[in-house]
Amino acid sequence: MAEGNTTNSQEWSEAVDGRAGCCCHRKTTPREEKELKALKNRLNRMTGQLSGIGKMLDENRYCGDVLVQVAAVESALQSFAYLILQEHMETCVVEEIRKGNLAVVDEAVELMKKLK
Repeated sequence: MAEGNTTNSQEWSEAVDGRAGCCCHRKTTPREEKELKALKNRLNRMTGQLSGIGKMLDENRYCGDVLVQVAAVESALQSFAYLILQEHMETCVVEEIRKGNLAVVDEAVELMKKLK
């Protein structure tokens, strides 16, 4: 994670909840080109799966078949989220703990709760 992109718990909470009043408190996470490409490929596959579900609805496909595809997208999205969480824990959280910012642990726990 790049220098100077930490915020206090209040700002973080507001940003996560969409309540931030100013976009100048955004954090960034630099990613290697290879990693970014892999994440975007996963995201594109999920987008394709969602489009496929839309087509299934247009074709009045059997409910069970649609639900199987919904479950597949949910599983793919959950896996994607866990990859991002792992990256966050290994980089951003570790960096903040090394700086003495233990509030980042509470932030990480809140993120995990949102993932369920």
